[in-house]
Amino acid sequence: MGRILALEVLLAQGAAVVLPTLGVEGRGEEVVILLYWAVSGYGLRATRALGRLLLAMTATVLAMMVWGVPEEDPAPRSTGQVTGTGFTLTTDKADPVNPEGPYGRRLSDERFEKSLRVVINSVVSRSSGQDLTTAGTYVEMTSRILEPALIGLTLLAVRGRVKR
Repeated sequence: MGRILALEVLLAQGAAVVLPTLGVEGRGEEVVILLYWAVSGYGLRATRALGRLLLAMTATVLAMMVWGVPEEDPAPRSTGQVTGTGFTLTTDKADPVNPEGPYGRRLSDERFEKSLRVVINSVVSRSSGQDLTTAGTYVEMTSRILEPALIGLTLLAVRGRVKR
C-alpha cells in the first residue's frame, strides 16, 4: 500500500514515473493494472472513478443523439384477413431509419431525452428495448459492458475511501 501511495504522490506532483514491465507473459496484467490506475487511481481516487463514469455516460448520450436514435420511431403496421368466422392479423414494423442532416439538427431536446433514457436503462438495468439504428445498437452494447465496470470501480474506490 505504501508503494501505491508514493506513486500517487509522485504523479500528483507531476513527476514522470515509469511503471515496471511484467514481461511478455504478464502483458495482459500490465494493461489491466494501467487501466485500473487510469480509471480509479488504484481504488484511492473515488472522484476520478466517478468522473470517468460520468464522462463515459456523457459520450454515450452524445453518440446516441448523433447516430443511435432513429430519425423517427418506426410505426407498426397491422394487416388482417377475414376468412369465414375467423381472422388473421399480422403486425410488421419497419426498420429504424438512420438520422440524416447536419449534426447540429440532431442535437435536439427530444433526441437528448430519448438518448438519456436509453443510456440509463442500459447501464442500470437491462436493454432499453427501444428501436435503435445499427450504430446505436453497438453503442448500447459497448456501454452495457463498459459503464457497469466503471460503476464497480467507483464503488471499490468509495469503499477504499471509507475504509481509510
